[in-house]
Amino acid sequence: MTENARGARPGNRRSLTPLRGLVPYLSRYRGLVAGAFVFLLLSSAATLVLPIAVRQMIDHGFSSDDGAAIQGYFLILILVGFVLALASAMRYFFVITLGERVVADLRRDVFDHLTRLSPSFFDGVHSGEIVSRLTADATQIKSALGATASIALRNTIMGLGALGMMVFTSPRLSLLALLSFPLVVLPIIVFGRTVRNRSRWAQDALAGAMAMAGEQIGAIRLLQAFVNEDRASRSFTEAVNAAFRAARKSITSRSILTFFAILAVFTSVVVVLWVGSQDVLSGKMTGGTLGQFLLYAVLAASSLGALSEVWGELQQAAGAAERMSELLAERPIITAPAQPRSLPSPVRGEVEFRNVTFCYPSRPDTLALRNLSFRVAPGETVAIVGPSGAGKSTIFSLLLRFYDPVSGSVLVDGVEIDRLDPKELRSSIAIVPQESVIFADTAANNIAFGRPDASRAEIEKAARAALAHDFIMALPEGYDTQLGERGVTLSGGQRQRLSIARAILRNAPILLLDEATSALDAESETLVQQALNHSMEGRTTIIIAHRLATVLKADRILVMEDGMVVEEGTHHELVRLGGVYSRLASLQFDVGPEILSGAAE
Repeated sequence: MTENARGARPGNRRSLTPLRGLVPYLSRYRGLVAGAFVFLLLSSAATLVLPIAVRQMIDHGFSSDDGAAIQGYFLILILVGFVLALASAMRYFFVITLGERVVADLRRDVFDHLTRLSPSFFDGVHSGEIVSRLTADATQIKSALGATASIALRNTIMGLGALGMMVFTSPRLSLLALLSFPLVVLPIIVFGRTVRNRSRWAQDALAGAMAMAGEQIGAIRLLQAFVNEDRASRSFTEAVNAAFRAARKSITSRSILTFFAILAVFTSVVVVLWVGSQDVLSGKMTGGTLGQFLLYAVLAASSLGALSEVWGELQQAAGAAERMSELLAERPIITAPAQPRSLPSPVRGEVEFRNVTFCYPSRPDTLALRNLSFRVAPGETVAIVGPSGAGKSTIFSLLLRFYDPVSGSVLVDGVEIDRLDPKELRSSIAIVPQESVIFADTAANNIAFGRPDASRAEIEKAARAALAHDFIMALPEGYDTQLGERGVTLSGGQRQRLSIARAILRNAPILLLDEATSALDAESETLVQQALNHSMEGRTTIIIAHRLATVLKADRILVMEDGMVVEEGTHHELVRLGGVYSRLASLQFDVGPEILSGAAE
């Protein structure tokens, strides 16, 4: 994440400002907002009418000899109660629906934005933390937009309305009540900041715990294979306890805030009530007037007390909105130029690296590629070999434009790829990665991942070419079988054959194979290699391989070491050279260079 996303301390943010980011989402649903506001006003108005009805009943109903008058006042109270119940129900419907709709949109936008961020962003962030923001933080915002915001608005309207009616009923007593107002507001301001800061810390701690859980569960087989269950449990327990301690501090702050606010409010009500009782005894006001004032004072006090509680929840929601907005504020490093160029039509598949130097953003002091230059002609098959860490996979990352070089250029069909729209560039490339990625979906949809519009016949044809058809048909529901998360129900070789079928179906002019047959047994490797040879016809193919037996028929072999091409040629030319390739070949084939050279000829 950026410094803003990672390093900023909660203490520097003390307001509800992050919630302003939700205004554009609310503006999309003006009808729901208007409905919620109308019924909010109606329910508040119904509540504020009750004290007036009570005053009339006390001052006039009880003093009348006509029992019908009292019944009339009670009927009015029932009518007001009906309006209050209906308005409250409709307010709940509109408010909760609005919260659900806004959070659904927010989650969608955040996820959509994440899919467009550059890979360098994900190099430094746990996927579990991102998922936590999409779940826990979004739920916190939904609660705020639903119940919390509704309660806050209702109590604000009720409080202001009650205060206004208090002044109308008795200006003298109202002035006395208002003098105590600073005693109510001060703790909200002071402790409200602490609540928000601690709420943010609690959310961060919980996100860290969830990130750890996601990582461990994702590697559950490895965890159990190394008998690390107890260690993982202890680590997660420590993380959960840390989240609990942070949450407890937040709860403590909210409790203190609630205590002081409610104590101050009701203390002031008792004082005002005592003064009012003296006025009734002296005949300065009627009992009904005091009762009306008292009810309005209780409404105002309860509204302010409720505001002190929901303020803490709004602070939590502000922290959650802040974390979500940090994701939306991230900007991809790799973007399309303002006026992108287009590749020739049809794409020929020429690939060229010109004096490319590159280091990963997370390792700026270590060069992955050093002044690298080579060219792959259209339709040519070039293999890249070398020891681990030589920079082979980095070539694929740059060609796909997951990163930009520090210096130099990468070209496809003579066009520098940073002048292309990345989507157009990548649509011309198919890749079989070393670690096959299988989604929790059907076998057919996994193969069609690169071409969602492919027909079932095309999917099956690609599966047959990758020798995946037979094992797919042996699954319980054939091509419609759900494969489970990461294809956990399949063997490594089966996952890799699905990945190969996916690349074959894509039918792109440039094919990248990163150890494409590494998980296959000898017999399957031979058959799949035949399928790959067929799929490579007429396409530019770049192969990364540690197993040299898979690159013997390549048109050329580039040998890399320390981010540079140190040797280039065919298999037998490189064996005769007696350099790095010859040494690697001798180790893998367990024969001397002379025999390898003779075999190659």
